[in-house]
Amino acid sequence: MVAPTAHREDREPVTAPPEDRPFPPGRSELESLGLPGPAAPPTSPLAFPDGGAWRLEIPSVEGPEALAEVIRTAGRLEVPVHRVSQGSGVGMLRDVEIGDMVQAAEENGIDLCLFVRPGADWDTGASAGTTGSVSARSRGSAQLQAGIAQARRAAALGVRSLLVSDEGLLWSLHRLRERGDLPARTRFKVSVMAAPANPAAFRVQGLLGADTVNVPSDLTIHQLAELRAAGPAAIDFYVESPDNVGGFVRHHEIAEVVRVSAPVYVKFGLRNARGVYPAGEHLAAEVLAATRERVRRARLGLDELERHSAVRAASPVGSHSLAAAERFPGPPPAAP
Repeated sequence: MVAPTAHREDREPVTAPPEDRPFPPGRSELESLGLPGPAAPPTSPLAFPDGGAWRLEIPSVEGPEALAEVIRTAGRLEVPVHRVSQGSGVGMLRDVEIGDMVQAAEENGIDLCLFVRPGADWDTGASAGTTGSVSARSRGSAQLQAGIAQARRAAALGVRSLLVSDEGLLWSLHRLRERGDLPARTRFKVSVMAAPANPAAFRVQGLLGADTVNVPSDLTIHQLAELRAAGPAAIDFYVESPDNVGGFVRHHEIAEVVRVSAPVYVKFGLRNARGVYPAGEHLAAEVLAATRERVRRARLGLDELERHSAVRAASPVGSHSLAAAERFPGPPPAAP
């Protein structure tokens, strides 16, 4: 019989390498064998407004029960959760469920981010059966209108972070935020389903209104540094990504991701887990088990960070502020 895992306080602490050890660990040993690695990309000079270089996000938190599971597991494993995001969409939650999530998130200093749907992948067109370029983007004016309605409903219930997967919807919601139809402190997060793969695209999404941008999960460390140099928007990056966005497990690179991408939300998806959107009671056991494992994967990533003495500090839990960003100018006012 396998003994139960001890609580974190009962385990031996992870010992960080000496301060004078070359960064990243292993480089000097590789070079001593005549196998020098590539030149390291530059360290990001940026940080969140609170001075932190990174925050931690648990994705696919599909309702009040899943959020409660995140809070319980994170407490047991000592995982600092800054943000949770949901993928089934505002329309798959009742008002009372959103209210319960808002309350639990506020009580635990967590930024709650809900997905604004619908998208083409749930619609009646061919995109519903493909992973093509339209993917989860808003298909036609009807879906744009539905997305705006979901955003306004969520904001009225106290949600301050909204996840979008369409540049047109992003720009529309940003203009509504500027106009006062959405609260000024509403934050917009671009989904990995609309991820920019080059510096110009990353900058454009910031100009359209994005406050944080989920970039592709397969970018190299050098490519992450290129995006960081293109604009100040926070980067969201799957250190472990779900199968539908690659299924990459990059725990060993987390320190370099933080170094070159700051300010960055490190995200822990789950490989080999079935897609559950839209989630519901029929998938409850699966959703809760996957939620617990995502938090455990986050603990694995944090253990990797603790082994690197050169990593900058995290934001305090409960800190959600983001840097001001340059935006495209809005259209001129209509003539009287």
